[in-house]
Amino acid sequence: MPVTGSRELRLAVIGLGKLGAPMAAVFASKGFDVVGVDLNPAFVDSVNDGRAPVDEAQLQELLDAFRGRLRATVDFADAIAATDISFVIVPTPSGADHFFNNDYVIDAVRRIGAVLRHTRHDHLVVVTSTVMPGSTGGAIRKALEESSGRTVGVDVGLCYSPEFIALGSVVRDLLNPDMVLIGECDARYGDWLERVYRASTESKPAVHRMSLVNAEVCKIAVNTFVTTKISYANMLSELCDHLPGSDVDAITAALGADTRIGPKYLKGGVAYGGPCFPRDNKAFAALARSFGVPCDIADATDQINDHQVARLAGAVSATAPRGGRIAILGLSYKTGTGVFEKSQGFALARVLVTEGYRVILADPASASSAAGALGDGVEVAADFAQAVAGADAAVITTPWPEIREVPGSAFMRASGPIPVIDPWGHLKGTPLATIVRVTFLGRGGAASTGERVHVYAHSATQHR
Repeated sequence: MPVTGSRELRLAVIGLGKLGAPMAAVFASKGFDVVGVDLNPAFVDSVNDGRAPVDEAQLQELLDAFRGRLRATVDFADAIAATDISFVIVPTPSGADHFFNNDYVIDAVRRIGAVLRHTRHDHLVVVTSTVMPGSTGGAIRKALEESSGRTVGVDVGLCYSPEFIALGSVVRDLLNPDMVLIGECDARYGDWLERVYRASTESKPAVHRMSLVNAEVCKIAVNTFVTTKISYANMLSELCDHLPGSDVDAITAALGADTRIGPKYLKGGVAYGGPCFPRDNKAFAALARSFGVPCDIADATDQINDHQVARLAGAVSATAPRGGRIAILGLSYKTGTGVFEKSQGFALARVLVTEGYRVILADPASASSAAGALGDGVEVAADFAQAVAGADAAVITTPWPEIREVPGSAFMRASGPIPVIDPWGHLKGTPLATIVRVTFLGRGGAASTGERVHVYAHSATQHR
């Protein structure tokens, strides 16, 4: 193949959704000619018109600046015949057994293979979607070889290379990864892929090259380890609810200073959510169980995480009578995105509505869409101040910075300020904390309201 430099490699990105569209734009911004492929004509039209098909930070700016290097099509033949490497980044939804379903990946690979059967040029297929260990070298390889009439490692390449990104910062994470993971069928095609990553990243990350199955295990193992840190911090936070004068932030800051542990994701707050962490942890446990391997750590991580909504619901029931109006401040699973999949705010709203509370939702990115999914029993406020002004109590479920800007007067009633439950310590050290009646779960609230915190913890057990 006449490829002499990384910039000469032509790239296709299969799937222009929340991850694929930013990936295509990042590659284009680094000098690659990119063809995006999606079966949704609206996504294709958006890219060709220079409009971001999904809401993601920095994506529109990249499209504005580098659209000359990026085009999109619904035609696999057009894209694959014109490119050297195709990145497959399509959904792999979880089944009832918590294993990932490869149907969309295999369909995309078969479409790629059908084009390659009638072309002569060499091509590398990179599976970027998260798949179960054994998938890339098993069913996916079989689909590629059958559809293309070629042999993996001889006249067609196959790699597994997932991204480690978070919604709301996909572009930044693609440009500045901590590491690059490449599962390769052979060194030649691994070299191709490494050249692309060396040219498209800015953080000079370590590149870890390994077998396909090792990379597949590593991907879900990374996320499972991170969820364990989150649940550990939340376990510490709840323990601090029972110890007057204790503060989970002081404890986790010291723990994170130990280089064997590190500070990332070690913060007491609410449960982890979103489209990746919950399902990856369950998939890891399901995989272990399928081989009869004990997975107690993954199971415990899930149990602690699932308990967090009960902990919050218990705090609410100890603070406000049923039938009261509860402002839930934050529906997105994290700041910077409108995604509320598996979010703690959404889960808490659902529990409170079931228990007879009137729920007021506020979120700058996802309140309306979340309200539609919850149905009757909720109302949507225009902003955080309006939500608080109409409530008997409030819970900070997503630590949006705008919450700190709500005027103290919004919390005031004739009888005094309404109670605010703050599991993140988001209002610590702010002027609001001196005005508003805040319960910082796991953070020193026990020093002055020890009995109340104990009641919260006891009450939460009733909601499991």
